[in-house]
Amino acid sequence: MLLNEMNPSIKALSILVCILILSIFFDPVTPLLSLVMTIAITFVFGKISVKKWILLFSPFLFMAIVYVWSSLLFPRVDPGDSVIWEWKFITITAEGFQRSLSLGLRVLSFASLSLLFALTTNPINFLLSLMQQCRLSPKIAYSIMAGYQFLPLIKDEFEIIRSAHRIRGAGRTLTLRDKIKEIKRYAIPLLATGIRKAERTAVAMESKGFTGDRNREFYKIITVSKKDWLLLCLLVSVVLISAFTSHKLGYLALYNGEL
Repeated sequence: MLLNEMNPSIKALSILVCILILSIFFDPVTPLLSLVMTIAITFVFGKISVKKWILLFSPFLFMAIVYVWSSLLFPRVDPGDSVIWEWKFITITAEGFQRSLSLGLRVLSFASLSLLFALTTNPINFLLSLMQQCRLSPKIAYSIMAGYQFLPLIKDEFEIIRSAHRIRGAGRTLTLRDKIKEIKRYAIPLLATGIRKAERTAVAMESKGFTGDRNREFYKIITVSKKDWLLLCLLVSVVLISAFTSHKLGYLALYNGEL
């Protein structure tokens, strides 16, 4: 799919530019249209599991609902605002409701753009692209790459250590105090294992002539094509079209510190 094959650095630049443009505006229409079109682009041009996307998007949806609800419960009422509902200490105005909705939709729009990048980008290709297109230091890139590869190994080591402890009669922990003690028992073996693996990785990289020189050859070349720039224009135009439509409908407003 196009998004999965897009150059990771250009894609990251596209998402960053879109977020920066969106952050300028503070109205409900611009982020709503941007959200809808971003979701459409994600599934049309990207190879993504719908179930996984919904699972990752749901925390942001909950966060947006909390933002909207808290803004409605503790509103900023300015002179001349149109009150649409009032009960005891709660006063909901049309302007306050629009600000709350704008805040929640901004969160969802930013989340959709972030998920577009995260779910269609290979982390290894992203680091290779940063080295080749953005001149990131290989020392930093390969350190991140090695740490990323260690994560599943640490999980496996944790399972092995826990099984070994249980075989030796450590048993299952029930209370919080016992769980804290259990974490302490696992910390030292995991730390020792991590140090050994890091030393082996460093020795292996030095034995293969890794010096951190920027002028090096790569086994996999990440290129930039016209397709990447077209996708960048498409993603940026989504936000611009949303803002233009909001302007035509009379809702467009600039952000000036509203919370």
